[in-house]
Amino acid sequence: MTTDSTNVERHPKKGWVVYNGFLQWGKNREPADQLCEAAKRLGEDLTAMANCDIRCTMDGNGVSIDGDRPDYVIFWDKDIRLARSLEAAGIPVFNSSEAIEACDDKSLTGIILAQHGIRTPRTIIAPKTYASCGFCRKEFIHDAVERLGLPVVVKECRGSFGFQVHLFETVEEIQSFTDRIGDTPFLLQEFIKSSSGRDIRINMVGEVAVASMFRHSANGDFRANITNGGLMEYHQPNDSEVDIAIKCMRALGLDFAGIDILFGEDGPVVCEVNSNAHMKNILMCTGINVADHIIRYVVSVIDNE
Repeated sequence: MTTDSTNVERHPKKGWVVYNGFLQWGKNREPADQLCEAAKRLGEDLTAMANCDIRCTMDGNGVSIDGDRPDYVIFWDKDIRLARSLEAAGIPVFNSSEAIEACDDKSLTGIILAQHGIRTPRTIIAPKTYASCGFCRKEFIHDAVERLGLPVVVKECRGSFGFQVHLFETVEEIQSFTDRIGDTPFLLQEFIKSSSGRDIRINMVGEVAVASMFRHSANGDFRANITNGGLMEYHQPNDSEVDIAIKCMRALGLDFAGIDILFGEDGPVVCEVNSNAHMKNILMCTGINVADHIIRYVVSVIDNE
């Protein structure tokens, strides 16, 4: 007697969504809660876990996880060492530690996208310095400005919500900035004037653009981030915008992401790629719950392994 596989009951696998337990503000925990709520709606078993509550042990036998280990992890943090430890223990991690690391450092993102022929603003990465030295070689700034022009965008290599992104009109402003940040890695980037205060956020899951919004500044800021006072409205991405977003996903090895696209004079230009893009604003704007799409995607991958 054979069993019809279509009638076999599927037992949900156990998953974790990892968030940072040290950041004590509401926005930090929101995505983990959204994903857990989506999992519950879809009949899946997902638990929110703070990174500081997970114990990984390394010894001559490899990496082990204390307690009941999950079948998979959705990693909503930038704790690369923990993500890599979970992978070393044989647990599938979405996004991978490699993909998160590449997106967490804007200079690494730029290098990888350039290697894959994906259009970004012209960028010059500042050389590494040390806290005891600061950025004392000022001639580098002059050379970079000669190549990129003024005004110029200066970004710390790590940061979120546009807080570490600046537009400077003079070399003196840049030098004052570098004096303040010590040995913090940064880059200089061409200012895309045609997109000043405007951009597109496309939330990708797999290679599907599941939701998109147009963001624009309401206060004259060159950044369009909602956290900085930007406004948002539904956007239907065109073929060229979706195409460049898919290329980003492939180049960076991402399972899900928020791709920020600028309006270049000759077509879309990738501004940044966020491996852990917040989902609340795009839900409010479009009515599309990206968390549902992420859960369905991850479960489909796990079920087919």
